[in-house]
This record gives sequence, structure tokens and C-alpha cells, in this order.
Amino acid sequence: MKKKLGLLTSLVVAASVLVTACGGGTSTGTGSTNQQGGENAKRIALIMRQNVGTFSAQYINGVKTEVEKNGGELTVFNADTDLAKMASNLDAAVNQKFDGILIDHGTAEALQQGTQKAVDRKIPVVLFDTDINIPGVPVVAQDDNKLAELSLEKLAADTNGKGSIVKIWVAGFAPMEKRQVTYEAFQKKYPDIKEIAAFGSATNNTALDTQTQMEAILKKYPNKGDITAVWAAWDEFAKGATRAIQQAGRTEIKVYSIDLSDEDLQMIQAENSPWTATAAVDPSNIGRIHAQTVFQKIKGEQVPDNVKLNPVLVKQEDLPKDKKVTMGDLSQYVQEWGK
Repeated sequence: MKKKLGLLTSLVVAASVLVTACGGGTSTGTGSTNQQGGENAKRIALIMRQNVGTFSAQYINGVKTEVEKNGGELTVFNADTDLAKMASNLDAAVNQKFDGILIDHGTAEALQQGTQKAVDRKIPVVLFDTDINIPGVPVVAQDDNKLAELSLEKLAADTNGKGSIVKIWVAGFAPMEKRQVTYEAFQKKYPDIKEIAAFGSATNNTALDTQTQMEAILKKYPNKGDITAVWAAWDEFAKGATRAIQQAGRTEIKVYSIDLSDEDLQMIQAENSPWTATAAVDPSNIGRIHAQTVFQKIKGEQVPDNVKLNPVLVKQEDLPKDKKVTMGDLSQYVQEWGK
């Protein structure tokens, strides 16, 4: 999953250049200082809605790598899913006069005012999967409609357009809302694929909470054939669903998802894993591009208002049986990865 930065830069400049996931830290921030930066090091604040799972860990690592490459210092503010705390963290970053601010999975309702305050004070701000629309404030985003389309079309192909499915999704996140639009179009396109249950919540223990909820669904539909597949709009949902299905011995139920991490790859490659496919963008690269964009703003370079990253479908069938794959070597097995 680790792509060269030259490729990343070309992606940002290219015409198709365009990113649940969500990722612990403290509400007051955790610092990561580059000693080489010295007194001239640019101070970058990363304002996160939540920090859950390995996707977020890899995303933060990507941000940190790029910040340190530019001789900067990173401070992470984690709101633990609390939007009011996230808004407070943004205000704190503005008042502390950070040189650049990165916002991860915020909402316009909670953060529009704080973002405008930063802009008014000439602090560059770059958004990731956040629905704020202010001229000159770039939004880095995955192509969420394409992510949903890739995973859902694979589900439809594998089931011959028929079956009973469970949807795991949560409202209130900009990328989730976009994925839901594609899901609704999918339902119209494949009327013989019936949704029999839907649930989902973003918590500090999303995978475990999802597992508990999925266990209840499996008890409600106890017979083989009752459930054909699960569509999970976030890999934390997919983890919980996969574990519940495995523990219940119901591996005839297949799981299709969005997002990917090293932990996810291990689960997908596990023997008799029901996790069949996932559509994803490299979270480390998302972090790198997010940070790269704020440094471009700091340097006064021209940056498009929308930086969109194109996803790839990673299928269980494409992965080797005799070797554990990591994000770093995934491109050896999924040809489109990193291109």
C-alpha cells in the first residue's frame, strides 16, 4: 500500500485526482515532534472525530510521515466521536496559532464556524471526508460512490443478483451518506436482492459492538440460506460481522466491505474466511496526501478545492494461499493497487 510520493503528487494534479475511515489519542492532543525541524518547524494540527481501528492508525502514520518529511511537528486531537469536543479542539488549534490544520471526518454543522475562523486568521486548512464548503479550503476525499459501487457490484455478481442481505451502515458521516446514495441505486438495480436487516453505530468499540449486533441477527435468521451476504460500509463493521459469522459457523454468508488495513488483510486471508472482497484506498497514502496538501497551502502553491482518490477492489480470490499479504506488498497481487 505504500506508494511513492511522486505518484501521489501526480494523482493530486491529474484530472481524476480526488477520501470510515475513522481512527485513540487524547482530546487535548498528542504531539509528535521532528527534532530536525528546530525552531522553524511548521506546527500541524490533526483534528479527528475519532481514532478507531487499524485504518485510522495507518492514516495517522501517513500524516505523520509526510509532516516529518517536511520538517514539521504533528499534534493529534481526538474527539472520541464527540462533535462538540471536535469543535472545541479546532478552536484550540486556531487559538494556539498552528501553521496548518487538518480536519478528519468533521461536519459543517459542528466545524464550519471554526474553519472559517482559521481561514480568517490565514491558517491553511485541509479537510478529509468533511462536508464543509469554503472556497480555498481543499477537501481530500475518497470516491465514496465508487467504493460502494465496486463492493456492491461484486456482491451482485457473486449472488447472481439474488438473495437476502444485511446492511451495516451508520448515518451522520459525509462518506457514509454518499455510500448510502449508491446503495439505494443498487437496490433499484437489483430488486431480487432483498435487505432483511440493517444496523450500525460508530462507537469507541465499533468492531466489538458490531459483532454483538450481528450475533443477534444470526439468531434471528438461524438457517442456512436465510442470509446470503453482508454489506459493510466500513471495515470496522466488516471485522465485527466476520467474527460473528465465523464463531457461529455460518461461513456460507459472505461479507463485502469498504476500506482496508493490514489487520483486515489477515482476516480476509484466514482459512474459510467469509470476508470476500473490499473496495479501498490506501489509508497511509490518504494521510500522506492530506498532509502534503496542507504543506502546499503553507507554501502558497495552487491546490484544487477537491482532491479525489480512486479506489480499487481487493478480492479474496486474488490473494495467495501460501503467504500472508500486507498493505506494503499488496500491489504484487492486485495489479491496479497504487496506480
